[in-house]
Amino acid sequence: MAAVGAAAARSALGKLSANSTALFVCDIQERFRPVITGFPAVIDTARRMVRGANVIGLPVVVTEQYPAKLGSTVSELAEVLPPAAPIVAKTLFSMVTPEVAAFLEANSAIRQVLLCGIETHVCVLQTSLDLIERGYEVHVLTDGVSSQRLTDREAGLMRMSQSGAYLGSSEMCLFQLMKDAKANGFKEISALVREPRPDMLLLPGLRTAM
Repeated sequence: MAAVGAAAARSALGKLSANSTALFVCDIQERFRPVITGFPAVIDTARRMVRGANVIGLPVVVTEQYPAKLGSTVSELAEVLPPAAPIVAKTLFSMVTPEVAAFLEANSAIRQVLLCGIETHVCVLQTSLDLIERGYEVHVLTDGVSSQRLTDREAGLMRMSQSGAYLGSSEMCLFQLMKDAKANGFKEISALVREPRPDMLLLPGLRTAM
């Protein structure tokens, strides 16, 4: 009973555990490069999180929205993906396709999902809602999501928060997963977060995060 109570408390607080967390990367594709506000920051965060996932040992799931028309995952991200990461083509807005649902069922230890990608108010939002509906805890990386319009980005973040998703930064989540400066991989993660990176809030025209 004590273990059950502790697990429930962790879920209520949104405390991440490396043993139960996966990284979902939503539709960061070449065709979106010129139209998404802050796209370089989204790519940078997703790339950083994939590299962090590789250090920590988190499963990574990637989707591509209608890749025949919208292109494949950007090269900056594709080159760091682990070989085992599924790349799922989809027409659904949500990442929770039959293939991804099957992946989650086959990896039943996953109960928490770190979510980044585009667009915040469409595919990221619908993915978040579908995962929450299925009982997963969703952590949206605010420095790793965006939309074409800033109003839509803000609305998407607000809506996900209202529906029970946690909002946090990539650095916040990586250090939550580490928990201890003596943990395996800490030096690599610490070096990763110290690398120069664009700040989503300092990009031209972007004034709000949530």
